[in-house]
Amino acid sequence: MVLSSASPVQERLRLRQPYPDFKVVVLDDDFNTFQHVVESLVRIIPGMLADKAWDLAHRIDGEGSAVVWCGPQEQAELYHQQLGAAGLTMAPLERA
Repeated sequence: MVLSSASPVQERLRLRQPYPDFKVVVLDDDFNTFQHVVESLVRIIPGMLADKAWDLAHRIDGEGSAVVWCGPQEQAELYHQQLGAAGLTMAPLERA
């Protein structure tokens, strides 16, 4: 018989750790217009408002990239794929 060295409390805490969030990052490029970036963000990212999308587009242009969404991996993968399909230049998904 093998005994676990973890106490029942430690086992419960280990099981309750949340899944990691992932960041969706759009990169600056020389071919997407501000308007296209904004329209894509508003269309694809739930709850994205035009003002926020414009702020993100300016950050992408000025800093070279911006995190446009952060959350569960499956949703991050979906938004990453959809934004890429819309022609935006995407960084690989990364843990938040």
